[in-house]
Amino acid sequence: MIKKLEWMGSSKRDLLNFPEEVRREVGYALYVAQKGETHEAAKIFKGCGSGVYEIVSDYDKNTYRAVYFVNLKDAIYVIHAFQKKSKTGIKTPQEHVTLIKNRIKRLKESL
Repeated sequence: MIKKLEWMGSSKRDLLNFPEEVRREVGYALYVAQKGETHEAAKIFKGCGSGVYEIVSDYDKNTYRAVYFVNLKDAIYVIHAFQKKSKTGIKTPQEHVTLIKNRIKRLKESL
């Protein structure tokens, strides 16, 4: 069974603004998640509870990320997609973490 893909906020529009190669990699990783598996580019997104993953794609000296949630109903929820701008460290900038946590909270409350 393939789970439905749901988009939160501007995540789909943001993903569509990524370079084509990144869109393809993230799209395929999301398809793998829809099938109940985990793509090699996906890893657990720490600090947001179980079932939250991020796909990391490096392209042309830039890093792109898409965060998704798998533990609700029969759908995969794409929480956020963004280009990591910080050149220092691998840590996700706090404003993105806050946005992700708020969207997960709203999602859980709505279901």
